[in-house]
Amino acid sequence: MFTSYFFEPFFGILDLEKKSINAIGGWETAVTLTTPDDIGILTAQIFFTEPEIENEIVYIAGDTITYGDLADIAESLSGQKYERTLSDIKEITDDLKNDPTNFVKKYRSIFGAGRGVSWPIENTFNGKNGIPTTSAKQWGKENIDWEFYN
Repeated sequence: MFTSYFFEPFFGILDLEKKSINAIGGWETAVTLTTPDDIGILTAQIFFTEPEIENEIVYIAGDTITYGDLADIAESLSGQKYERTLSDIKEITDDLKNDPTNFVKKYRSIFGAGRGVSWPIENTFNGKNGIPTTSAKQWGKENIDWEFYN
């Protein structure tokens, strides 16, 4: 998932104005996040890797965090306490059934289920090769004016 999606109101996880975090699926559900810039850089490095990588899945990641980690990050960066709510997988699935063409609800059902959407950084191309990427906390610090929401 793009790192920025976690911080966007349309995705229904972090609401900076209301100071609330909504975990989809569970607080320990993990998601791997990567910025578009990191995807571009890593894709180029993968392309030029010798020996050439062929016929295999290449994992990359900027960060792998849980919804609970995101709540901790928001509270740390803002200096404020955030209300924590939970959308369990049944609620998310029912929401998608009622609006099956909504891409945000499709994403929420996939990322709320937590299967196949996260992997350890150490198992990624960048982790194995020591290539730095942007963490969720770093992205939030650099791209959100936390003072505006206090």
